[in-house]
Amino acid sequence: MIKLLQPPGWAPPKGYANGVAARGTMVFVGGQVGWNAQQQFVSDDFIEQTGQALRNIADILREAGAGPEHMVRMTWYVTDRDEYNRRLGELGPVYRETMGRNFPAMTCVQVAALVESRAKVEIEVTAVLPD
Repeated sequence: MIKLLQPPGWAPPKGYANGVAARGTMVFVGGQVGWNAQQQFVSDDFIEQTGQALRNIADILREAGAGPEHMVRMTWYVTDRDEYNRRLGELGPVYRETMGRNFPAMTCVQVAALVESRAKVEIEVTAVLPD
């Protein structure tokens, strides 16, 4: 069971949830970057890397018997906050293509660098499969 938490009188968030309550088996997806299953980057473009990172997350969720609808928490690490904000219009469709209209509690932070030097984004997820 997953319940979105939206305090009365708060403006609705766009593209994320302010909070989520869930009960069940927890699934933790380690930070995924925009490389393929062979750990090779095929693009240095932020949007393409993000799409690949999201597909990687979806693959791992499927391995646990879960899907995007089970996500309760998502943390984004980006190397360029300005590019993230500038390209939100492109990012939305790429997100929805893989994750649908499932918007967990999210945090996005800019970092100086990621461990993989070509990576422009790294995303980690927590999901909960209902009992």
